[in-house]
Amino acid sequence: MGLFKNKPAKWAGRYRTESARWQGYDYSQDGFYFVTICTENKELFFGDIRDGKMVLSDIGKIADKFWLEILDHFSFVKLDCYVIMPNHVHVVLYIDHGQIDDDGGYTTVETRRGASLPRTQNKHKRKFGPLQKNSISSIINHYKGGVTKLCCKYDINFAWQARFHDRVIRNENELNRVRQYIIDNPLRWELDRNNKNDLYI
Repeated sequence: MGLFKNKPAKWAGRYRTESARWQGYDYSQDGFYFVTICTENKELFFGDIRDGKMVLSDIGKIADKFWLEILDHFSFVKLDCYVIMPNHVHVVLYIDHGQIDDDGGYTTVETRRGASLPRTQNKHKRKFGPLQKNSISSIINHYKGGVTKLCCKYDINFAWQARFHDRVIRNENELNRVRQYIIDNPLRWELDRNNKNDLYI
């Protein structure tokens, strides 16, 4: 199959490595990405878990609102699973610039949750450098900046962790595992908050 073609030979680390990025990988190319964004010092800004469900604070509602508005700013982004947790956000997003088929039109293969898997992939790779337009970093920086700006406007004490964690999703099985992890995250909160070595945060 032509799905998830672009991948290095092996991803050698785990989710909490200092840099989980593949050197030379073009993070603006089409594909699924799993991203975790944490609050500064893992402060519980976004709300609390009650009976296995996330109850958003005012800041949590801002974080939720701005994530859904990503579609208004990046037309090539499709949103998949996400969850706002008390001190972090897990998201799966899909970059889809469109694939040109034999007739000159754009082709994607539709899957559940409104996301799509590409039939072909752009094989262009790039090295580290300045913030790349339309990359995962530019999308997440825009999101983090929007939340922070609105909090500042209303004099709300809030800050993000400087960095975020991202992972290229390599195949459909991994995509489904990550989706399930995100769905189950509120139920796992007691484990997450007491286990500082949780692989995903």
